[in-house]
Amino acid sequence: MEKLKIALIQADLVWENINNNLKQFEGKILEVTAEVDLFILPEMFSTGFTMNAVKLAESSNGITLKWMKRMAKEKNAALTGSVITKDNDEFYNRLYFVFPDGTYKHYDKRHTFTLAKEDETYSAGKDRLLIEFKGWKICPLICYDLRFPVWARNTVDYDLLIFVANWPKTRILAWDVLLQARAIENVAYCVGVNRTGLDGNKYEYIGHSAIYDALGAPLCKLEEGEFTEIVTLEKHSLQETRNKLKFLQDRDKFTLK
Repeated sequence: MEKLKIALIQADLVWENINNNLKQFEGKILEVTAEVDLFILPEMFSTGFTMNAVKLAESSNGITLKWMKRMAKEKNAALTGSVITKDNDEFYNRLYFVFPDGTYKHYDKRHTFTLAKEDETYSAGKDRLLIEFKGWKICPLICYDLRFPVWARNTVDYDLLIFVANWPKTRILAWDVLLQARAIENVAYCVGVNRTGLDGNKYEYIGHSAIYDALGAPLCKLEEGEFTEIVTLEKHSLQETRNKLKFLQDRDKFTLK
């Protein structure tokens, strides 16, 4: 598939209220009348970035994943975003990528955010995920993973790198710069979807969701507020850049442990 149409949903989140968050995201998704291939939601989009996993964690087939499956089928599009999940008596900040037919794959956040003591609540993931969707190779990651370029390194020739996040206003410059850097160094499209508003700990979020092309040029940059932005990515543009510059062929080889 030459083109991939994605919808970024930048929204305020209702603190620790799964039903209200699913209701508001359903409304935003159903408002999109254009055909979209992939909807991207923020990190922990059904709860906000909370350490209250004991109360809020869902099973590996809980209400939020069931909702994602229903929305994917209804819109005939893929959905991705992360959810608090309990699996084998451990808690995970787990990203689901749900395909239009309701099947799915998941990625567990590798770099748990120690500053917020996420590492004391959630187990870290061990494996990256590569999604094959409509002829595109997609690597989805979560928030704090953005600060670790080796983990995001394009060793598998992915086309699209995705970060879903709850990235606060106080460090938004790092978010802006690192998203662009990840696109440039990996010669790939890079998408970041962040939330807005205040959370239950009074941390402020101002969005700045964005898409950068393989040379780091912005295809869209959202400011503060709630937005649904639809952008079409083109495979031939990416391939032209890679064929001309061939930067990925000069990668250093090493093993990540």
